[in-house]
Parts: sequence; C-alpha cells; structure tokens
Amino acid sequence: MGGRLARAFRNFNVESRARREISKEKPTPAPRHSTSRLDELTEHPGIHEEIYRKDDKLLTLLKDVYVESRDPPVRVKDGGGEHLPCKQEEKRLTKLGHLGDLDVKKVPKGKISIVEALTLLNNHKLHPQIWTAEKIAVEYSLELKEVNSLLEFFIPFTVQEFPKETKKAIKPT
Repeated sequence: MGGRLARAFRNFNVESRARREISKEKPTPAPRHSTSRLDELTEHPGIHEEIYRKDDKLLTLLKDVYVESRDPPVRVKDGGGEHLPCKQEEKRLTKLGHLGDLDVKKVPKGKISIVEALTLLNNHKLHPQIWTAEKIAVEYSLELKEVNSLLEFFIPFTVQEFPKETKKAIKPT
C-alpha cells in the first residue's frame, strides 16, 4: 500500500515540473583565462614572435656558464665515521657447496655465504691446527677480528648421541 502512495506522489504533475526545469535559463560558465585559449595565439601574431625570439644577452650569459661535475671522494671506513659505499664493490668467487645452481656465485670481499660459513666452521672444528683463524681470514678475504668473533660465538649444529639406557639408569615411572 505504501508503494502505491509513494509512486502517486512521485508521478504527480511530472510533465509540468519537467517543462518548468527545461525552460529555466542555464547558468553561464565562468570566463576562461586569456592565456588558456588557443585562439588567442592566432589573433595575436606578436606572441609567436615573442616565444621564438632569441635574446642575445641571455645567450652570452649562458655561454659563460661552465659546469664541472665530480664524484665525491670515497672515504675509507673508520670505526666511528660514516663512509660512502663504493659504486663497484670488489667481489670474489665463492667456494661452491652441494646446491649447485642455488648457491651464491659471487660475494663482496669481507663477506661470506652461508655455505662457506658452515664449511669453515666445520673445518675449524675438525682440524683446528690446520684451519686457524689466520688461514681462514686469508682464504675467505675476511678481517682477522671478525673471524675470531665468528669462531668464538657462532657454533654450528652438532649431533650428540646419548648412551642407551643401562640397568643402572633410573627409569621413569
């Protein structure tokens, strides 16, 4: 019932309301800026001449300008100061592991890949007399201080086998 009533009010006097709306004067648009009009250029040929005219004074000033560009000098890495990174870092080939194509091929000097880290830690653990910190530093292009820290604080996973239960062992109840 409510729909019929709403439709009746909505359709009431539709034609006369439409005529009244159509007969209203439409608002005039705001005037456009004179420079944004394209036809202004055709009416005033002086504008074309002004645009394409060369100013001799400005040209002589421009000829006196000389720009020289240099890269800032690369600072050596200090303990406290910041340094600018090199554009081309020196890289070295890695000792490839068993992963083949997935292994990292080139590593920046002063860094090692995960495979190399595990390999050198394992070599040092098995043969500490042969694989000393100095030899590892030379072999992998690392700093001796960093190699000593690596050997001291980074311990690879180890497998420990516990003896099987014996008669003397306390059995859980």
